[in-house]
Amino acid sequence: MTLSRFSTDVYAHRLSAAAAAAGEAGLAGLVITPGYDLRYLVGSRAQTFERLTALVLPAQGEPTVVVPRLELAALKESAVPELGVTVRDWVDGEDPYRMVVDALGGQAVAVTDAMPALHLLPLTELLGVVPVLATDVLRRLRMIKDGAEIDALRKAGAAIDRVHARVPEFLVPGRTEADVAADIAEAIVAEGHSEVAFIIVGSGPNGADPHHECSDRELQAGDIVVVDIGGPYQPGYNSDCTRTYSIGEPDPEVARRYAVLQRAQQAAVDVVRPGVTAEQVDAAARDVLAAEGLAEGFVHRTGHGIGLSVHEEPYIVAGNNLPLEVGMAFSVEPGVYFPGQWGARIEDIVIVTADGAESVNNQPHELVVVPAR
Repeated sequence: MTLSRFSTDVYAHRLSAAAAAAGEAGLAGLVITPGYDLRYLVGSRAQTFERLTALVLPAQGEPTVVVPRLELAALKESAVPELGVTVRDWVDGEDPYRMVVDALGGQAVAVTDAMPALHLLPLTELLGVVPVLATDVLRRLRMIKDGAEIDALRKAGAAIDRVHARVPEFLVPGRTEADVAADIAEAIVAEGHSEVAFIIVGSGPNGADPHHECSDRELQAGDIVVVDIGGPYQPGYNSDCTRTYSIGEPDPEVARRYAVLQRAQQAAVDVVRPGVTAEQVDAAARDVLAAEGLAEGFVHRTGHGIGLSVHEEPYIVAGNNLPLEVGMAFSVEPGVYFPGQWGARIEDIVIVTADGAESVNNQPHELVVVPAR
């Protein structure tokens, strides 16, 4: 059975680092309700309800989990019991927000960006000040993947590679995009993912829409098909990989433009290393396309960070001068789109190493030609 979380020492280190970061930011502590931040810090997959569940992490002192008594069972699969974190359960009629404030020991508080307004407003009223977002405190911790996270991303990448290896058998003229997506969904789970996060099957003109999902359009000989797929792999780290397929031999001009895109994607991967900025990676891909007159066809950023969330920091986009560091993980996915005609995208997840980038995706980058059978 695949573990649903990391070992307890991983979470103990994260709690200590997050508390230290809160202190360095001049905060009394953090309040983290269910979501990716809570899962990152203690491995909890608790859900948000109208009754408050929150991890209270003071900059000084021991952490506390405030939880409704009827939700106590939700903590059993997390690292909370093994971490020795104080658990304060409450029942209807008690004030959980007062429990949170008492456990903090100060007013300068940061809250997770996933905290619902129904919890933020009563907490704010008791504190007497509006909390800030914990994003700035947790950003670097979540961006720099540790060894356990990198291993999980590698496994997720290998699993989605196995799915892409099966995609050509699904691309049969006369089948609909929805038919293909259903087969891919089954394959994603069969190859080890816990569930499907997203599936894009964009054939012909639908491939020119970067966020097209799937439709009842039937595949045809001559179609260029964009397939962008991914999902979480235990303990919850995501895959995300795009390859582009041609049903039958492509038109020579399509092949030429695709070859330029392939060079652009490789140029962006090649420039990745510590100290290079996120916007420089974006520019590396964009410059190759611009030199061939294809700049206007590239309508989105070059990439996004990935981990527990499919989209997280760092964002590989113009204007982001964040220097890359060892352990950052993100997509490199330039695309070209020609409305009403076709589109193409190539996407790998890469991890920054001491001297470059490690790709967790290793399926061929060439335009995959599928027989028009």
